[in-house]
Amino acid sequence: MKRILFIVTVLGVLFAGALSALADGVLIVEPPFPGRETKEPLSVKYHRVSVEITDQVATTRIDQVFKNGYPADLEAEYIFPLPESAAISSFSLWIDGKKTSGEVLDSEKARRIYEDIVRRMKDPGLLEYVGRNMFRARVYPVPAGGETRIELEYTETLRYDAGLVRYVYPLDTERFSPDPIAEVSVSAEIRSSVPIKTVYSPSHDIDLTVEPYRAVCGYEDSHVRPDTDFVLYYTVSEKKIGANMLAYREKGEKGYFLLFLSPGEVEGPVIEKDIVFVIDTSGSMRGKKLEQAKQALLYCIEELNDGDRFGLIGFSTTVNPLEDTLLPANGETKEKAASFVDGLASRGGTNIDEALKSAAGILADRGRAAKRPGIVVFLTDGEPTVGETDTKRILYGLESANKEKARVFVFGVGEDVNTHLLDRISITHRGVSEYVGTDEDISHIVSSFYDKIAYPVLSDIGLDFGRIKTSEIYPLELPDLFKGTGLFLFGRYEGNGSHAIVLEGTVEGENKKFTYEASFPEKSTKNDFIPRLWAMRKIGYLMSEIRLHGENAELVSEIVRLSKEHGIMTPYTSYLVLESSIEGTDDYERFGIPESEAELIRDRGVEYKTAMKKETGASSVARATDINRLKQSTVSDDRSQETVRHIGKKAFYFTKEGWIDSGYEAGMKTVEIRAFSKRYFELLEKKPGIGRYLSLGLDVTVVYEGICYRIND
Repeated sequence: MKRILFIVTVLGVLFAGALSALADGVLIVEPPFPGRETKEPLSVKYHRVSVEITDQVATTRIDQVFKNGYPADLEAEYIFPLPESAAISSFSLWIDGKKTSGEVLDSEKARRIYEDIVRRMKDPGLLEYVGRNMFRARVYPVPAGGETRIELEYTETLRYDAGLVRYVYPLDTERFSPDPIAEVSVSAEIRSSVPIKTVYSPSHDIDLTVEPYRAVCGYEDSHVRPDTDFVLYYTVSEKKIGANMLAYREKGEKGYFLLFLSPGEVEGPVIEKDIVFVIDTSGSMRGKKLEQAKQALLYCIEELNDGDRFGLIGFSTTVNPLEDTLLPANGETKEKAASFVDGLASRGGTNIDEALKSAAGILADRGRAAKRPGIVVFLTDGEPTVGETDTKRILYGLESANKEKARVFVFGVGEDVNTHLLDRISITHRGVSEYVGTDEDISHIVSSFYDKIAYPVLSDIGLDFGRIKTSEIYPLELPDLFKGTGLFLFGRYEGNGSHAIVLEGTVEGENKKFTYEASFPEKSTKNDFIPRLWAMRKIGYLMSEIRLHGENAELVSEIVRLSKEHGIMTPYTSYLVLESSIEGTDDYERFGIPESEAELIRDRGVEYKTAMKKETGASSVARATDINRLKQSTVSDDRSQETVRHIGKKAFYFTKEGWIDSGYEAGMKTVEIRAFSKRYFELLEKKPGIGRYLSLGLDVTVVYEGICYRIND
């Protein structure tokens, strides 16, 4: 039995879904004019949320403004899907000098109201919230052509589980807004009597500041229809390094896990480090690029800690070090280094081989007695043109010279860099490569990077999971831990129960061990974002292998399988020809794609494959950047694809036949149910968990608890 491989294309040639996406409270109006029977929601002008969490007690304040575009006063019903155990503490809506009151309904009463609204609106979007409690209030009048502002506040006690706390805000209800929302924002302040180690959102890309007992984070966007609940995790621990684990597992299958490791904003001494900065001063760096790179160097040198040692190398046709040995970081040496940086000028070719070997040589001269991590920061805007230019020989030379196993972090500037060489350098030497666009500020990117690695806490780390069998853990090479930053490990596991995890590493030359208790469940479907993030990272590493070592059928096949199952865009699935379940069927035609657009997809596929093989140029830098993004993914939301929706672990693809579950297999026995029929609502009553999938629209095929259901209109 063949599995359908749906086309997902960056060209956007597939048509979008029938439903827009939702956010928090919804204001639904009665039919405004005679002859109009259907209820409908009002547009949202803005939606602001502020959250205060103090030792697991969360207070959420919501401020929304709704717009009435009709030339008549309207009567409306405000509904808000409440999180579990939440208690309304304030609701503010004043009409004609009187404060409107509301009521809280339990999940059973709320379900009947949700279903009733779905029947009237002929829109299944609210089914996402079947099974939740509800706050409801009557709003009258909503003035003609005017606005109504609603403020709501509720409190809840968040569950504390072995140092891990989870907060969820139902940001998904605003997809009812007929128009995009001009402003959406969520801000959260966390205060804890126990040191905060990690703050993490798998749903949204947040700005973040973490202090030992306080953290602030925020997300904002404009002209959007939010379609994902806002999820926030934070961890607390008295230990120097915090470790917390989340798991997802379906019964009878291998589990997925996410392990947070973080020292947080630790107090007290940190590890002293040895670091060598290497900067390209060839002729192509002339002008703004070199000036920005020099600013970045000056910042890094000024921020060196007492006790650190450093080296500084400028290179073009020849190598020009500040000194042949490491210098202690103090006022005198920093001033000397600043003068050296000021004097750097761009001229000549690009001798990458000698520059890298010189940097490794400076660190190797420390001798085996060095009890501190070694780091090389390497910045270049070109490919090797002077000295050794063969990629394999350059890599071999650096490997031979890097006797102290220093980590090498690489910055490629512009479009002329050899991405294959730079990626191989960073991967082999346990660092990271980052690419700086022509119009990006080099000084900002490099200085931000230095802030992250300025304070080492634990180096050369390793993990022992005991009797639990783990596999496919990403990142493959565990990086060092730094003050204020966290390490996110995604992997698979077999076995179950509570077991000890042992973290070990080097602190000031001495081996240290930390032991943590972790639970590996036999079944747990709560943290359903984990499988997709794990798959994104694995795809990133597989694509990196293909770029650096060439294609083979096994790697491509695995990328396609993961991409299709989890709904992740890759070069291979962007032009994928379908594996048809119907012999002789033209799959492009089957899924509504005209031949002209199908040809564009095929052409784009050739372009991608070419880019995967190129070593320099804009397409090569773009591919390298995309791969690095996948390898470092921590946020599962991807709003760029109108033809793919992610609900929990499942991915749905939009085709001529509606939204189809990636787990659907051609020929699977299917139960067909008409949308909004008696059987439709009976199914919801018996299996309320299926509502989140049916909320996609009127035509949905979903595999739920081993049975395939096809809902159609």
